[in-house]
Amino acid sequence: MRRFSVLPRLTLALALLCTAPLPQAALPLAVDGQPLPSLAPMLERVLPAVVNISTVTAIETADHPLLRDPFFRRFFDLPRERKRESNSLGSGVIVDARCGLVLTNHHVIDKADQIRVTLQDGRALEASLIGTDPETDIAVLQIPAEGLSALPFAAADALAVGDFVVAIGNPFGLRQTVTSGIVSGLGRSGLGIEGYENFIQTDASINPGNSGGPLVNLRGELIGINTAILAPGGGNIGIGFAIPVDMARAIMTQLVEHGEMRRGQFGAAVQNIDHALAAALGLERRAGAVVTRIDPDSAAAAAGLQVGDVILGVNDEPIANASDVRNRFGVLRVGSRVALDIVRDGQALRLSGVIADPYRDYLPGARIDEALAGALIGAFDRSGGVPGLPVGRVEPDSPAWMAGLREGDRILNANGVRIDGLQTLARALRRAGGLYSLSLQRGDELVRLARR
Repeated sequence: MRRFSVLPRLTLALALLCTAPLPQAALPLAVDGQPLPSLAPMLERVLPAVVNISTVTAIETADHPLLRDPFFRRFFDLPRERKRESNSLGSGVIVDARCGLVLTNHHVIDKADQIRVTLQDGRALEASLIGTDPETDIAVLQIPAEGLSALPFAAADALAVGDFVVAIGNPFGLRQTVTSGIVSGLGRSGLGIEGYENFIQTDASINPGNSGGPLVNLRGELIGINTAILAPGGGNIGIGFAIPVDMARAIMTQLVEHGEMRRGQFGAAVQNIDHALAAALGLERRAGAVVTRIDPDSAAAAAGLQVGDVILGVNDEPIANASDVRNRFGVLRVGSRVALDIVRDGQALRLSGVIADPYRDYLPGARIDEALAGALIGAFDRSGGVPGLPVGRVEPDSPAWMAGLREGDRILNANGVRIDGLQTLARALRRAGGLYSLSLQRGDELVRLARR
């Protein structure tokens, strides 16, 4: 037998009665002669600097790799390969009005063939990519326009948990959407989102399409670049993350100067300090990071750092954990001086060093063969650790880049010859009269490249 209750209906009736509009019950414009607080004046200055970013990426539709070979298609008189376009939406923020520089996320423009930026006034402009850094998810675009508005950078150390913040972007294609909240946490890491993580956590709503947009304080200053949300069920649950402005600005500076991020190398490995380790090291509190390895002939070794040292500060900035150390070094350029505050055997010390070039011992590819011009090639590891020759930086649009080489590759085979040294690589290319085929280790994948 079905049962019904009158209680919900009674409750609903009371709710409707209690929420019924009353005459002259509108929110007053002022209280005791003072206007109510509003974000509108600040947003009037900020919104012109927030842009919509749309991208177009051509995707090949061939099902089998053989069908992508132009020679194969011509030989069998197959029709031209069809391509479809993939579109994506994101946000960005103008940070330099004179030069037309726009900060956004790497994942917003990754692999895009065309990038279009739409301003608040409706102008749509083709943007050029200045540089991008996948490790921090930062990208810099440039747009050819006059009369732009830019956001000022906030002081990086002025942000605190509990500060009110505003997130702006284009979620789900809805232009110029504003949400507000507070700073829920600082220095968030270990999320597995990016290579370098030092996120601002906020409960201001960040949704698909907000990526790359600004997180600002109540003065309208840029404090972060909206990047990601924690959404176990696929929806927003009030946990969003933004890249802090000091990290974004440091990356942007190098991208503008070099078109890429040129990270230096210090040569030390560290780990977090738990309660047991803190007690064993005689530390009063669980802070900093303990050194577990020093690379031979590294900048860390030259600075006098030793295994067992506890790093408490880098360049006068406190270190909370191992991730903090990685983030601090991750934005330093080659040749930067670094000051370390450490504890060794209970004694406080201050060390200084210089960030080294990780490719200082690499050989310019042009000295091996013109086909490798634009790349840096490292020597063979004869200790038996890793096979092949490591590839360092590769200049975009250089012969090495056009041949398919990328930073981080390892050259295993060239023109059918197994490579076990720089001289072997040079002979393999010289005897064949050029570069015709390469076998590379790229991450966990084996990649084969061929040139005609």
